[in-house]
Formats: sequence, C-alpha cells, structure tokens
Amino acid sequence: QVQLVESGGGLVQAGGSLRLSCEVSGSSIRTNTMDWYRQAPENQRELVARTRRDGDTYYADSVKGRFTISRDNAKNTVYLQMNSLKPEDTAVYYCCMAFNHWGKGTLVTVSS
Repeated sequence: QVQLVESGGGLVQAGGSLRLSCEVSGSSIRTNTMDWYRQAPENQRELVARTRRDGDTYYADSVKGRFTISRDNAKNTVYLQMNSLKPEDTAVYYCCMAFNHWGKGTLVTVSS
C-alpha cells in the first residue's frame, strides 16, 4: 500500500521560509513523477511544483524563483523549499505521486 506523509508546515511570517517533506512508503519515487499541490480555503487545488523522474521540473508562475522542489531517492522523500513566503501562499499543501497517490496534507500559514 502506497502512503505519502507530508510534514514541515506551520506558521511563519511573510518573508520567511519553510521546508516541506513528503516521505513515501510502499513504492519508489525514483521512477515516478512527484508533485506538490496546494489548496487555499474556497479555492481549487492547484499544482505548485513537479519533479519528473528525468530530473525535469515545473513551477507555477506564482512560486517561480521562490520555491524549489527536490527529491532524495535514497530516502524516498520529496521536498519543497519555500522562501520569501507571502500571505497568499497560505494553504494546505499536498504531495502527490504518479498523479494518483495523495498525502493528507500539511498546513502552511503565512502571516502579514
């Protein structure tokens, strides 16, 4: 059974940083596309960042230059480094593997 567990969320002031982690069990991230999504209250879930197995990455325009997605295949873990955080980054952040396995999310709150 594939499980994804996010951690690292919390409350931070605008301009601060957080690093989210997504630890995966039951399957290897090495051969899978790994995504970070987020969902703010009353908003649809949106793709924030993606890392493909060939190393290619994608970022939403709203986070480009501030967020960095990375993976540690040995630890079977994906990270999202978030810098220069803004209040509009406040959301529940979800990890997704292979487009169909999801974690339960971790809440990020950015205060102004």
